[in-house]
Amino acid sequence: MLNNIFLLLRQELTLSVLIFLLLFIKLGRERSNSSILNFVNSALLINLTIGLVLSAKGELFSGMFSTNTLMILEKNILNLAVLIISMQSYVWLKNHNQVIEFYLLILTSLLGMFFLISSGNLLIFYLGLEMSTIPLAAAANFDLLKRKSSEAAMKLILSSAFSSGILLMGISFLYGTSGTLTFSILTAHIGNNPLQIFAFILLVSGFAFKISAVPFHLWTADVYEGAPIAVTAFLSVISKAAVLFTFVSILYKVFQPIASTWYLILMILAVVTILIGNLFAIRQDNFKRFLAFSSIAQVGFILIGISGSSIAGSASLIYFILIYVFSNLAAFGVVSVVSALTGKENIADFKGFYKTNPLLSWVLTIALFSLAGVPPTAGFFGKLFLMMSGAAKGNYGIITFAALNMVISFYYYLRVVKAIFMEENETPIEKLSIPILSKIAMYICVAGILVTGLASVVYDYIYSLSFGL
Repeated sequence: MLNNIFLLLRQELTLSVLIFLLLFIKLGRERSNSSILNFVNSALLINLTIGLVLSAKGELFSGMFSTNTLMILEKNILNLAVLIISMQSYVWLKNHNQVIEFYLLILTSLLGMFFLISSGNLLIFYLGLEMSTIPLAAAANFDLLKRKSSEAAMKLILSSAFSSGILLMGISFLYGTSGTLTFSILTAHIGNNPLQIFAFILLVSGFAFKISAVPFHLWTADVYEGAPIAVTAFLSVISKAAVLFTFVSILYKVFQPIASTWYLILMILAVVTILIGNLFAIRQDNFKRFLAFSSIAQVGFILIGISGSSIAGSASLIYFILIYVFSNLAAFGVVSVVSALTGKENIADFKGFYKTNPLLSWVLTIALFSLAGVPPTAGFFGKLFLMMSGAAKGNYGIITFAALNMVISFYYYLRVVKAIFMEENETPIEKLSIPILSKIAMYICVAGILVTGLASVVYDYIYSLSFGL
């Protein structure tokens, strides 16, 4: 029994040990930021290796915690993303006075996401969600001397509290109508009961807040702009990925009996999310706000993909999230280095960027091409599989709408590329010295963008894991 617990909870236990070690280091004699950064990055790499090497399927605590190969893959994706963010943020963290506190918050949030993904019960699901969200509000306020950072933290905690309250009300209604909180038992009690439909709408609203789906997106751009870039990247990629992994699992496993109802809800959310995300992205000059609305539009495409309610829907979601990790973090990686070394975060500052920093320019361009869905980058294949999954329902109108909006997105992504390569700047960003860890993280992202798109074995592997559930 004990061996089984260690095997099934190995990634969670590794993170817990790392968190306690950081606490002990904080209480002990002072260490250099470089040694702490190297220690944490090594530990994250070990945790990723453990997830890749060891695989197990099973349940613990009467089904409240469950894991399988697909969940392990999802956790590995999140762990890899945190490692990339940590490496990209080397310049900023090396000069920060509270580097241990930053990692304590981020790793605690990641641990909550792991429990969120493996939850087999609505109570554990809610606890994991709160554990993953509350530390991020403190992390958003990590630039203590900046007013915008404090404002971002306030908006994030208020929005999270509101969405959590809505979620909790939906959970209470579900429990009241079914008498159970366990996913495997709850499915048999789900039907077209008006109170259960209302409870489901509350749950979807809570999820929509977490993933920044319109009209629950109003906090996103302000929080992204005010928070440190490392936290913004975490919110944009890792936080959304964890919630989406859980969302699609609950949709397919628990609420499958009312699939026709939630299909209509997802379609409405997808249409307004893609449209509003694209229209507002066109107007942005701050890079973090630009990527915020870009990520909102990407959520709309994801909602179309998972609306297919099929194995392909689950596989296309995980495949797209993997691509999104590489693409978005490549973009945030460049912005992070530029911001840490020069303090510049506006798109206008990147005019003529290629003349002084060709490597960073190409990394950013490839990332933007992937986010736009330009072949042969992985983003094209990711959106293609999402559209194919959504087309399984035969709603070709929504697929046409999404395709037209992809054309719109080309405009605002290529506007940035045009500024980098073709426009002049009287005070261009000087040639930057890129730390080796940040450079390695960028190479990993670029390689991921190219390999995951061109190597069909990646999607086939994810599909086989989804098929095996």
